[in-house]
Amino acid sequence: MKEYVITVKETSNKAILKFEANHFLTTQSNYEFKNIDEAKASPLAQQLFYLPFIKTVYISGNFIALERYDIVEWDDVRDEVAQQLVEYLNSGAPVIVEDTRKASVPVTLYAEVTPNPAVMKFVANKKLVPSSFEFKNIDEAKDSELARALFHFPYVKEVFMDENYISVTKFEVADWNEITMELREMIRNHIAEGKEIVSALAASTQAKKADKQGLAGSTDETSQQIIQILEEYVKPAVASDGGNILFQSYDEKERTVSVILQGACSGCPSSTFTLKNGIETMLKNMLGDKVSEVVAING
Repeated sequence: MKEYVITVKETSNKAILKFEANHFLTTQSNYEFKNIDEAKASPLAQQLFYLPFIKTVYISGNFIALERYDIVEWDDVRDEVAQQLVEYLNSGAPVIVEDTRKASVPVTLYAEVTPNPAVMKFVANKKLVPSSFEFKNIDEAKDSELARALFHFPYVKEVFMDENYISVTKFEVADWNEITMELREMIRNHIAEGKEIVSALAASTQAKKADKQGLAGSTDETSQQIIQILEEYVKPAVASDGGNILFQSYDEKERTVSVILQGACSGCPSSTFTLKNGIETMLKNMLGDKVSEVVAING
């Protein structure tokens, strides 16, 4: 059974607080409830309306946003509400009693070339997954219906998913001019039919990495600085090319940073140039003599 964790985030509206979960809460629609009568489709929202300061409940994707009346300040009740949400979600009770009839999901999907000639990026106009997932073969894709379906194409070598895109790595035997349309239509139809992309049991690449490293992970100050730089400056750039980068380790004695390349970055002919002239130079400039070299590990 999946375990829920809630992260509280402020919004531009002081009356509205966002409670973000580490799993999707609803898969088909966004919901807004102004009172307990409107919340008949959501047992969770009904329970929240028993709190006298709750004015509006919004449920969408992996978060719940709550608007309060002025009788309280969020600082006084936010922890209590977060705890109530965690207890409710971990009890297994439903968030939304959704219509079981499969409705067509409007989606636009386009193919985009990447710097890696073996990888094509398929970009959707909506969020597909809550974090990154990497599947090297059909056995690893047991918790992803879409990835399993893609591996039934004999020319599909690897599948990488992150936010609103899916990167597909092909074997050399196939030509993108011949297979791109087939893959695009298959992925688009899968999403439009409301089929599962990844299940709640699927472990994200970050979670898998954390499991391998153990709970302690990399807690030294320099490692944390490196992770922050990668997240803020590097990940958005490599994501635009259909790839991902994960911090692996930092050797203080050798001043060496090891990173994992995924998706289009893995095995890309230009990744070495990007690594040395981009990431390595950035870390040296920002961290000085703490870093002498960046080493890549293909994911």
